[in-house]
Amino acid sequence: MAWLEQSLPEKKHRILKEDLWVLCESCGAHVYKTEWIDSNSVCSHCNFHGKLTPGERIDLVLDTGTFKELNESITPCDPLGFSYKKESYYEKVSITRKITKQNESVITGTGDIHGITVVVAIMDFRFLGGSLGSGTGEKILLAANHAYDNRLPYIIFSASSGARMQEGMLSLMQMAKTCAGLARLAERKIPYISVLTHPTTGGVSASFAMIGNINISEPGALIGFAGKRVIEQTIKQKLPDDFQTAEFVMKHGFIDMIIERKDFKKKLHDLLSYYNAMPPQHMAK
Repeated sequence: MAWLEQSLPEKKHRILKEDLWVLCESCGAHVYKTEWIDSNSVCSHCNFHGKLTPGERIDLVLDTGTFKELNESITPCDPLGFSYKKESYYEKVSITRKITKQNESVITGTGDIHGITVVVAIMDFRFLGGSLGSGTGEKILLAANHAYDNRLPYIIFSASSGARMQEGMLSLMQMAKTCAGLARLAERKIPYISVLTHPTTGGVSASFAMIGNINISEPGALIGFAGKRVIEQTIKQKLPDDFQTAEFVMKHGFIDMIIERKDFKKKLHDLLSYYNAMPPQHMAK
């Protein structure tokens, strides 16, 4: 029975680790799962702001019961019939949809922030790394059109590994497509606020995530285009330890402010109130 005596403690340890603790991906500290949830996935040791699901983000930022989803039925397309290591893109998407209970890597809709109605797009890193596919770009564009038609502020919460390679050029086209939709908002002086969460990289950081009227980030978020190791190998130089962190990016002028997660709703309301209070002559006819 030696095998049984050895395996039981291992199984017990694994269950305790999975059920009671969360491992911070920044400092490696073990945080009680209840504490992690109560703090909205913020590490009590290093203040690293971990990933949130769209549902958690909605609960954090929007007034209770005000969120109404837009274009929920849009799903990814498979123009190339892509497959890798005997797994097709279609199969991978199907599995991901079942796990996340979502149809794409972004959820879009309307909701209120302390009574101010906004349009939001919230990316989900669980869905193929929050990658930008044709369906993602379409939903972001349609949400921008809804903001344009109804003169509503637009807020995008980005969390992405970049453009989705399985869709080839179609995914890259979404960079221009989304930026074109957002550019229309300026015609009516409609504010677009971009929120960069951990991580925001690749084609998303090179397009709609960095062109907000105000660009905001959470503390410690990874923000960049290519990976740090790729850049170091290309330029043959050692980069700073804090390279591509929100703090580094802000220091070099690419974002406007870093906001603690607990303060996000109030700060967004303050910004939106400022836009609402602008004199009529500054707003489009």
